[in-house]
Amino acid sequence: MSFSDYRTALVTGASSGIGAAVVERLRREGLEVHAVARSAGALQDLAARTGCISHAIDVTDRAALARLCGEVEFDILVNNAGVDRPKKFLEAEDGDIDLLVDVNLRAVLHLCRLIAPGMAARDRGHVVNITSIAGNYNFGGNSIYHATKAGVAMLSNQLRLDTFGKRVRVTEICPGRVATDIFNHVHGDDPSIRERFIDGFELPQASDIADAIAFAIAAPVAVNIGHMEITPTLQVMGGLQTARPQERQP
Repeated sequence: MSFSDYRTALVTGASSGIGAAVVERLRREGLEVHAVARSAGALQDLAARTGCISHAIDVTDRAALARLCGEVEFDILVNNAGVDRPKKFLEAEDGDIDLLVDVNLRAVLHLCRLIAPGMAARDRGHVVNITSIAGNYNFGGNSIYHATKAGVAMLSNQLRLDTFGKRVRVTEICPGRVATDIFNHVHGDDPSIRERFIDGFELPQASDIADAIAFAIAAPVAVNIGHMEITPTLQVMGGLQTARPQERQP
């Protein structure tokens, strides 16, 4: 497949960061791009800048998503919307679990349910699931996030099985740290957050992730780029740690 084989795309979490960069990149290829996010104002700005079609929809609003997917046949689905409440699982609250499961996993499942069968019937389509290195590696303080992203990683593998024999391609994009405003969304709008996560680091830009997605979509029909792990050159995952046992209390 090349971009000329596709006409329409749906991108979630499109109001900023990677989502907005993907909308801009796909619009440059001449696709009709439907941008979904909660922020109506940011979407209007994106539409004015790119010519995309904006939809102020929360991805947890299943009825609204169903209406949109019933109106448009999408050739490309980019599941990008995501949230995080970083804390150890021993400190997690029920609202944390519900929010992350609803946005990061349940919404992805429902969008794939709504769109992938049509792709299979038309023998044409591409699902791009943006997960995280958190779906493949463990690091402290993001237990629920890890679980939801790992779920989407497994879904990506299963979609390939369930659409086997059809020209439906599935790509999982696993970013590491990227220079976006997601850290302010998660940790609070404070200058120290940017200093902690962005300033002074050599990081991929949102446009770099968008270019990687475009590369996967533009590959020949016989090529499915199934998994891309995209991290800063100066970032590694893992590291062995060993703790001394604490003294037992009498």
